[in-house]
Amino acid sequence: MEKSTGRESESKRSNLVATQARRKSSVNAIALARARGETVDVVEDASLLSEADRRLAEMGYVQVYKREFSWLSCFSFAVSISGLFASVSTTYVYPLEAGGPASAVWGWLISGFGCMCIALSVSELVSAYPTSGGLYFTCKYLAPEAWVPEISWLCGWLNLLGQIAGAASTEYGCAQLLLAAVSMNSDFSYVPTNDQTVGVMAAITLFHGSINSLNTSILEKITRGYVIFHVGVLVSCCITLLVMCKDKHDSSYVWTNVVPDAGWSPSGFSFLFGFLSASWTMTDYDATAHIAEEIKNPELKAPWSISAALGFTYIGGWLFTIVLSYCSGDPATTLASPIEQPVAQIFYNNIGRAGGVFFTVCAFIILNFTGITAIQAGARTVWAFSRDEMLPFSRLWFKINKTTQTPLYAVWIFVIVSTVINLLGLGSYAAISAIFNLTAIALDWSYCIPIICKMMYGQFEPGPWHLGKASFWINLWAVIWTLFVSIIYVLPTLRPVTKENMNYVCVIMVAVALFAVIYWYAAGRFYYTGPRVKAQLAETSGGALVAEQFTKISEGDEKVDEKSAVES
Repeated sequence: MEKSTGRESESKRSNLVATQARRKSSVNAIALARARGETVDVVEDASLLSEADRRLAEMGYVQVYKREFSWLSCFSFAVSISGLFASVSTTYVYPLEAGGPASAVWGWLISGFGCMCIALSVSELVSAYPTSGGLYFTCKYLAPEAWVPEISWLCGWLNLLGQIAGAASTEYGCAQLLLAAVSMNSDFSYVPTNDQTVGVMAAITLFHGSINSLNTSILEKITRGYVIFHVGVLVSCCITLLVMCKDKHDSSYVWTNVVPDAGWSPSGFSFLFGFLSASWTMTDYDATAHIAEEIKNPELKAPWSISAALGFTYIGGWLFTIVLSYCSGDPATTLASPIEQPVAQIFYNNIGRAGGVFFTVCAFIILNFTGITAIQAGARTVWAFSRDEMLPFSRLWFKINKTTQTPLYAVWIFVIVSTVINLLGLGSYAAISAIFNLTAIALDWSYCIPIICKMMYGQFEPGPWHLGKASFWINLWAVIWTLFVSIIYVLPTLRPVTKENMNYVCVIMVAVALFAVIYWYAAGRFYYTGPRVKAQLAETSGGALVAEQFTKISEGDEKVDEKSAVES
């Protein structure tokens, strides 16, 4: 009992220190804003704020959304963003093609551990600073004050780029799975083309955008039951494959036989590509953070959901990969599938047409949930960045629809950009593969930037969910792993390299980097100052706490704040 009381006291002291640090930072920001001729307006009595809204005000923002997400829906959201069953179904091709089943099995185990370290590091930061800006916002507290604008700018653009690429690749995967099911049902007499895949992708993306145009309460209800369906499909598929497969590989083949058919020499290079499936599946860790302002008690629910969901994805994904490897048949035959979806072909070979179609459709449904949550998280990111005036036309994307109480303009600009990126598929499938690669690289480095700042500058004040003494070492391995796996992301998986199998992610990354740098020096540095202060908890003359809302007034501009941003 004494130990328990001690831990509670320590936790309270930690929370108090963190709160005081946030208030001090916001007070300094308010003072700086006033020095620049900007004003601060009192908007409401802090005694009316919930604990979560009070903490948000301490970090400089006014609560806009309704907090609808509970423990179950928050965990389900975090699970859905990885889309384990469907993501493995669409990415298993890469380790199977490059190194064979053994590469897939060991690659998932090793890569998944590195991804878990990133997830735990992200969870710790989200607990301390739970806002819709996600990891981008944490740079305000973790980086040296003089460098906050530049570091936040870099981190924010990487995160937004990764989320757009992730949503685009998810929507494309949805189209692939749906058309694979149609092709399988026709006994492969119908073979989808790239143009058809892109067309179906556009329709699915618009559907997901429509779902995200609903209010938060409906989105929470849609998300809540997903995890139960997902677990049911995963378990039933594994059991069915193990029972129905008549010609399983032996354990020696699954665990030790690396098939260097990718053309790389020595064969160890082929083995390394086994890391890709797990790294592409276990990403977008901070998606749950981007809905933090829609979660009750986000400082606990968001980090617990992220860490638990990624733990489930790590273990469940590895077990599913093992089952697929035992039941994969001859890799050359499986990879030669006319639908170019080896896992769907494994379903067909072992379960038959009806069973294959059923589980492929299940994967399609699961990936739809991933697409819906990816657009929700992405739209909230656009909205949060616009709140800080980071994006062009920020005042438009920042508007909240008065009917749904959600940022519809942000939703639809995110949908449009994701769709336009997928039009690259009309020219070459290699371009779409580059988008897959870009997702993981951009997102992982947007997480590592604040993690590095946390380790280097020692300004971090932990929230109620933290890693304790293990924090530094987990953070360190997260950064080392990201650096290592980023090299694998940019390599072509097959040799000799041709224009059809070239990995064009380097080209895209350079183009994006040039855009971000040019845009910063041409415009961004003149108006962007990092995450802004929109609210502040301060002492009045009577000693009572009040919430103050910050608005900027420039000559000739109208007054714009969170209240007036709601569409009339």
